[in-house]
Amino acid sequence: MDLIGLDRQIFFLINHGFSNIFFDKVMPLLTARGYLLLLPYIFYILYKGYKEKNDGRNFLSIALWTLLISFAAFLLTDWTTTEIKNIIGRIRPCNTIASVNLLVGCTGSYSLPSNHASNAFAFALPLFYFMRGYVPSLLRLYPVIIAVLIAFSRVYVGVHYPSDIVAGALLGISVAFLVIELYKYASIRYKSSPHTTLLFSFLFVISVFRIYYILHGPLDLGPDEAHYWEWSRRLDLSYYSKGPMIAYLIYIGTSIFGDSVFGIRIMAVVFSALSSVYLFKLVNEMYADRQAIIDESQKANGNSIALISAILLQIIPLFAPFGVIFTIDSPFIFFWILSLYVFWKAVNNTAVGNQQSAVSSQGLKLWLFLGASIGLGLLTKYTMAFFYASAFLFLLFSEKRHLLKTSRPYAALFISLLVFSPVIIWNFQHDWVTIKHTAGQAHVSEGIKLSLKTFIEFLISQIGIITPILFVMMCLAIFKLQKSESGTQSEFLFWFFVPVIAFFLLKSIQGKVQPNWAMTGYITGIIAFARYLVGQRAKGKGQTVIAAIAILLALVVTTISHYPSIIKLPVKLDPSSRIRGWKELGIEVGKIHDSISGKGETFIFSDRYQVSSELAFYVKGNPRTYSVNLGRRMNQYDLWPDMNSYAAKLRQNNGGERSINAVFVTIGDISMPAELAGAFERFEKKVFRVYDRGRLLREYSIFICYNFKGLKSVKPETY
Repeated sequence: MDLIGLDRQIFFLINHGFSNIFFDKVMPLLTARGYLLLLPYIFYILYKGYKEKNDGRNFLSIALWTLLISFAAFLLTDWTTTEIKNIIGRIRPCNTIASVNLLVGCTGSYSLPSNHASNAFAFALPLFYFMRGYVPSLLRLYPVIIAVLIAFSRVYVGVHYPSDIVAGALLGISVAFLVIELYKYASIRYKSSPHTTLLFSFLFVISVFRIYYILHGPLDLGPDEAHYWEWSRRLDLSYYSKGPMIAYLIYIGTSIFGDSVFGIRIMAVVFSALSSVYLFKLVNEMYADRQAIIDESQKANGNSIALISAILLQIIPLFAPFGVIFTIDSPFIFFWILSLYVFWKAVNNTAVGNQQSAVSSQGLKLWLFLGASIGLGLLTKYTMAFFYASAFLFLLFSEKRHLLKTSRPYAALFISLLVFSPVIIWNFQHDWVTIKHTAGQAHVSEGIKLSLKTFIEFLISQIGIITPILFVMMCLAIFKLQKSESGTQSEFLFWFFVPVIAFFLLKSIQGKVQPNWAMTGYITGIIAFARYLVGQRAKGKGQTVIAAIAILLALVVTTISHYPSIIKLPVKLDPSSRIRGWKELGIEVGKIHDSISGKGETFIFSDRYQVSSELAFYVKGNPRTYSVNLGRRMNQYDLWPDMNSYAAKLRQNNGGERSINAVFVTIGDISMPAELAGAFERFEKKVFRVYDRGRLLREYSIFICYNFKGLKSVKPETY
């Protein structure tokens, strides 16, 4: 007998052979509410820990950590089991065997391995493992017995095969042991490097959560993400509105993980974690440099400032989304922080005694590396150029001004421009369109004008994305440190904060400024806040309570931004609404595309690059899409072959024997634009609406167009 046959025989033995009135009542309860049987054990160890804490023992701490580890193992196991279950795709016995004695509902989810079994064993194992020596031996077995009963009940009620249970139990035990070993490793490292251990533990947990969120969260790929993905399918020296870095990084991610949301966004997780790592290293260099330590408390304070700064970067609403959503800001933040780190090391690379030549050589390498880092930042986002201005002002007004008389800063400048040169070459080949676009974004053509409205809008946006209390305390910290502390640290923080924020505040008087344009200024603002917070804590002042409230508020806002349904924001006030509903549109357009493909060659286009990019990603097969110009400003699609070129190529290949049809998609319930109506023999309209929890997100007009005759190309007049 094969294993599958044996599996079915054991299933029938349990499902039918063990059947009795008592089990028929008990097993469905174990399946549905078996976890409640663990509550007495949990209450017991917590009560025992509380009593022994009063006796001076630390069992309560062990009990709390055990419960935390059990929950961590449970969550990780549940996710892992679901992923494996979907990969294997085994159908449940209750959906394939007619004679199953089914005592509960049979879902359509897959069967192998069992989530109930894996989760139960994952949660029970730490309760068994860590209670050795604290709980009587027989009582320690209680959680394991409950796990066995829950697992057994899944076969008895008819929803899992025995092999599903065995596989689930082994998986749960394996994941639990992995979490236990990670905890033990972190506990050992914590004794020697507490701050570093806390940082990497935090980054590990938040990165795992972000990967889960990318795979199972409510957000589709955003329009900008989809557009940058389109760039990655056509690698070039540069692009219309941005440098090429984002396209290269997405190309790497999708080459490894495929053209998927995960393949695109995994780089956001990586760069966000690296940003915190190098921010931690920067602050340690500034405040916990071993050669500048007065005593161990100063070193500990420096490590605390570094840890607070690195964690704040992950939870402030301005920065947190870029750990999930992969736009240019994710790598840009990293290259800015990396450049800050290298710049600080370079300007403080001083020679000591006979080490002068070695230190001098190392210093030159640091300046050259700084140039490379700034150059990579410029390839990512052009506002990296503000690093030049802040670095120059810092050198000019600090005790490091003598470095301006050396060749090293200028060597860094040369290297950065050399790294940036592909963008210059590309723009030379394309009539400097990036400069025209940037001038358009900056409203240069509008001249000098004053607008209190845009200034207030920008100021409110900054307070909102930083959160009010944190924004105020950050600004106060920058100026208080500048006055109260002498030395390069406070000047460094000041000159990389004030010029950036001040420029965009002034710019907002002239025209609209996007909320994230000034984001790099807040990086040193975070450090200043952390430095001020640690200083106040040491003095025992009440500002620490306000600071704690500020951090908590930032965390709450960030949490809501990940799950906006918590507060049920109206669609117009919900920023995440613009990155939901695209998958549904892609599926609908894909069905329409397939239905008319048999009648001739078919292409997809829109009048907005956002819609064209989303359809390219979400329509099955990832077809090439087009963006027609109906009076909009220029975008990257205008630099690629248009649908006229595509149609001409098709006619050449098929000899004009097959008609060329199209699907035109635009946002809103609108009539067919006159210039497009004349380009086709006939068309049909369909309105498609996308809903989220019963709320209308967007409506689209989908036009099914027949026999494309050609469309006059219109050169964009605005950039």
